[in-house]
Amino acid sequence: MSGWRWLPLSALIIAIDQASKLWIERHFELYESVTLLPVLDITRLHNSGAAFSFLAGAGGWQRWFFTVLALTVSVGIFAWLRSVHARAQAWLACGLTLILGGALGNVIDRMRHGFVIDFVHAHWNDAWFPAFNVADAAISVGAACVIIDALVESRRAR
Repeated sequence: MSGWRWLPLSALIIAIDQASKLWIERHFELYESVTLLPVLDITRLHNSGAAFSFLAGAGGWQRWFFTVLALTVSVGIFAWLRSVHARAQAWLACGLTLILGGALGNVIDRMRHGFVIDFVHAHWNDAWFPAFNVADAAISVGAACVIIDALVESRRAR
């Protein structure tokens, strides 16, 4: 049973990501913010770069670069999932499908808008962390799952 069995998780991540961004688009103006907790705001931001707004002011070419990069990585992950055993390598399969869903969620934004909508904005006193969205969170959790799988596999190998 291949890791493709986990693909509905990618579809779920894409659906939740796009629904949350649509809600933000309909209810918040650009830069509008609401405080949820003393350390957490919902703020509509547009990121034309990559993670942490890397290359955000690069002039527009980065939109296509990051779109092609994400699509290439997504094709690679999709192919890799075919060789992953869904049960025996559950951490890996889960992680890869989370990364796939997050990458494609952000690609949809880049294609629709030319930027990614971010809205979860954490801070501590005057330290503001880069804003993110559901897709970014899925990529981060997916990367953690892949690392856990690597640690488990290295212990098994011993």
